Amino acid sequence: MGRYPQSYGKKGSKKWIQILIDKKPELLNKEIIDNLRRRKIITKTQKVNIKWLSPSEKDEYAEYRDQAFLDKLEVKLEKVPLEKFWPKEGPQWDGLGKSSLGIFLVEAKSHIGELISTLRAEDENSLRKIRESLEKTKFLNSKTEIDWSSSFYQYTNRLAHLYLLRELNHVPAYLVFVYFINDTEMKGPKTEDEWKGAIKLLNAYLGIGRHKLQKSVIDVFIDVSSLR
Repeated sequence: MGRYPQSYGKKGSKKWIQILIDKKPELLNKEIIDNLRRRKIITKTQKVNIKWLSPSEKDEYAEYRDQAFLDKLEVKLEKVPLEKFWPKEGPQWDGLGKSSLGIFLVEAKSHIGELISTLRAEDENSLRKIRESLEKTKFLNSKTEIDWSSSFYQYTNRLAHLYLLRELNHVPAYLVFVYFINDTEMKGPKTEDEWKGAIKLLNAYLGIGRHKLQKSVIDVFIDVSSLR
């Protein structure tokens, strides 16, 4: 349970993230490390070697969720266990990696429409637990009364898991959003600025400005032409 083998991606973010992580991880590593250096989270000379655990062709391009993603990363939550924070069938991660710096959780997008999502759960206990955890995550400095379980739910539930790891369990974790550029088949953004504009609107809607976990959130922009 929690491990989901995937078919080879034929288009969109599924295709590109499989190629990026499994075939050309050095491109992703460079972007992540450059981002951390620009923001002075690591020094210019500090070396970080990220080992990517998924998706991998050798592992059936499997994606992981629930306790399985923690087991894959060999992470134990000593203070607040996952089951107390989030119900089953939580986020299914597009990529998982680890290094001496910490663990890396990846969410990939190839077109702006992928940013939009709403919570879908029928069980009342699950709904209540999710909404309570999302409210706790608003400590990020959200200034809005907007319901974080609607509109951009996939984004907020990823932030919530970063909160669980970083703040509640003191696990050195990074949340990496990979935004693909020039995915013409999916009519995705042609420039980094297009993505940044959409992300700015998303954050404004959610009421997120500068926040405590900001240094642990990494936005990476990859042109798919470098993956062909």
